[in-house]
Amino acid sequence: QVQLVESGGGSAQAGGSLRLACVAVESVSRRYCMAWFRQVPGKPREGVAAVHGGGGLFYYADSVQDRFIISRDDAKNTVYLQMNSLKPEDTAMYYCAADSPACGLKAKYNAWGRGTQVTVSS
Repeated sequence: QVQLVESGGGSAQAGGSLRLACVAVESVSRRYCMAWFRQVPGKPREGVAAVHGGGGLFYYADSVQDRFIISRDDAKNTVYLQMNSLKPEDTAMYYCAADSPACGLKAKYNAWGRGTQVTVSS
């Protein structure tokens, strides 16, 4: 199973930016869909963004459309989430996911990272 390690979380002011990175410990097939999810305590996990293998197709939650950008660098086994115009409601634990037979925010992923905390203050 693919092991995923997230980094880049932290604190930001509303309107600011953060960039998350997720490294796959071993080589990730270019066919893998990779995604970012987030979760607030007491609420279900929410799909944020996903990118198809090869990077040609993207999925975004309505709440982050036009603010967040997902990208991948298969040579580095890494997927990124550039988060701009951050809002307090973006505060959550962010998780990287991979290894799914399908792609998108509703797909079932078999590999998950441990998460990185993002906190946005007003």
